[in-house]
Amino acid sequence: MSKNIYLGNIPWSMTESEVRAAFEAHGEVTSVKLIEDRETGRPRGFGFVEMSDDSAALSAIESLDGKDFGGRAIKVNEAKPRVERPRW
Repeated sequence: MSKNIYLGNIPWSMTESEVRAAFEAHGEVTSVKLIEDRETGRPRGFGFVEMSDDSAALSAIESLDGKDFGGRAIKVNEAKPRVERPRW
């Protein structure tokens, strides 16, 4: 069973390969997605990492939450299911 992890407060200069490398130290990473602004294409400072093993994901969350990356303390926790919001 795979686990989806939320990654927040990341430096805008951080790349998907850097994120993957940090999480692969704890286990197999299935996917990495850093979210970009639709209009400008610039990073928004958060993203998601999917790991194939629940225990590896929990290890990564415990080890990386609050860790300094590029001068910023990143926020790492289990991602919550997306809630559909009405479009105006």
